Amino acid sequence: MIISSWNVNSVRARIINIQEYLKKFSPDILMMQEIKTQEETYPFDDITKLKYESHVFGQKSYNGVAIISKKKIEKIEKDIFKDKNKQSRIITANIKHKSKTIKLINIYTPNGNPVDTDKYSYKIYWLDSLIKKLKSYLNKNENIIIGGDFNIIPAAEDVHNPKSYENDALFRLEIRKRLREMINLGFHDAYRYKYPDKEGYTFWDYTSGAWQKNNGMRIDHFLVSNSIINLVKNVKINKYPRGREKPSDHTPIEIELA
Repeated sequence: MIISSWNVNSVRARIINIQEYLKKFSPDILMMQEIKTQEETYPFDDITKLKYESHVFGQKSYNGVAIISKKKIEKIEKDIFKDKNKQSRIITANIKHKSKTIKLINIYTPNGNPVDTDKYSYKIYWLDSLIKKLKSYLNKNENIIIGGDFNIIPAAEDVHNPKSYENDALFRLEIRKRLREMINLGFHDAYRYKYPDKEGYTFWDYTSGAWQKNNGMRIDHFLVSNSIINLVKNVKINKYPRGREKPSDHTPIEIELA
């Protein structure tokens, strides 16, 4: 089973790229972030044609998350904690794999910049709310996979120029500590579990030739609970979509479950 996560930066603007990716790589499940549309204008038909079902928690023009799947998935939950800003940033579902029930959590964490604004305090509030909810989930089911755009650079080796991001909301110490707090609940950063030292950028800005120069960062992650980390056969950052015409500034990260 291949589960993919991709910040598509507008599902409607990127539908050709998304269709090409699904046809070429055929993940079993794709968790999308920043779909930037509400359910009424989501391209259900374009996805259904490729034999995927869509579950959408959308928002007009901004944010929005969706899970698309070849197989029937269960217990879809949206808005799992009370978001004071009422933004569409998280959707969950249950899947069956090797007789286990696994909870998938698809997240789009607030960016948080500029750091001296309410956007930054909202990011902290949102992450704290997520951590609280994860504790509750783990009491009921220890098998959890969190995927998505975390908008967190875990460490200096995960960004091309760490010095320039010291006071950025993606790399501030108190933000990275919250990622570590999540991991310490009983998760592994799947990419670093498989590749302790390998570069793994998932985002390249549109400006200054960042893609061509490989000036990227690793902000899209899979956290896999300790109980099922042994099922992770492979983790791949699929750079193909980022090099296509009119791409998202993110590229998919994929995990393969044995």
